[in-house]
Amino acid sequence: MFIDTHCHLDAPEFGQTQAELLQAAQRVGVSRIVIPAVERANFERVRHLCERFPDCQPAYGIHPLFTDEATPEDLMRLREVLREGKTIAIGEIGLDFFIENHKVAQQEGFFVAQLKLAREFDLPVLLHTRRAVDEVLKQLRQIRLRGGIAHAFSGSRQQADEFIKLGFKLGFGGAMTYPRASRIRELARTLPLDSLVLETDAPDIPPEFILRGQPNKPEYLPRIAQVLAELRGLSLIEVAQATTENALSVLPGLIFPPKPL
Repeated sequence: MFIDTHCHLDAPEFGQTQAELLQAAQRVGVSRIVIPAVERANFERVRHLCERFPDCQPAYGIHPLFTDEATPEDLMRLREVLREGKTIAIGEIGLDFFIENHKVAQQEGFFVAQLKLAREFDLPVLLHTRRAVDEVLKQLRQIRLRGGIAHAFSGSRQQADEFIKLGFKLGFGGAMTYPRASRIRELARTLPLDSLVLETDAPDIPPEFILRGQPNKPEYLPRIAQVLAELRGLSLIEVAQATTENALSVLPGLIFPPKPL
């Protein structure tokens, strides 16, 4: 069994093909998929997909790239959704300092507010950390949580160890499949196995083995896992079992979906 801990199944690139995508994923052993929201505008679409497809579980949050247009009312709506008790995590949240002219204060304000919501509702978080790993860690040290996942991790070994100390798992996906991604592959090879979870980030971060320009899909997760198995000298079954246990430990709502408050 495999768990895709980060898949934007609601993305426009997929149109209305979610049923076919999930059937293809199920055929290769992907049994659970986490769908993170990125802004208030797609909360309802994520909810609808997860109600329609029992193998999917939602996370709700405001992504740093959507904070420029976000308002305090969006945070109020997020709180309302969390009070319904049907989410397994808050996400995708975090910081992104890769884009030009990023509004640091705006991003940090929404990030901190959502971390406080995670603490209030005792929920794990799905973190976006592009070019902002140290800044994210700084906030996590100040606002202690039950943990979560550092999605698409690409930081240093020292930064990885800091996340692990704070109770986080590290997400590895398509980027790991590129032979030239030496740093990410070394991390995947040497980090403690119990700190790793698998993800696609579909339709983004396509793996090396698909045609350029094609979207990533959850059905590719076992092939991504095979790369991790080869890097670590393990069988695919061992990687599937370990990463599934890791995902269930950090996202317990995948085992028993949370009940309304």
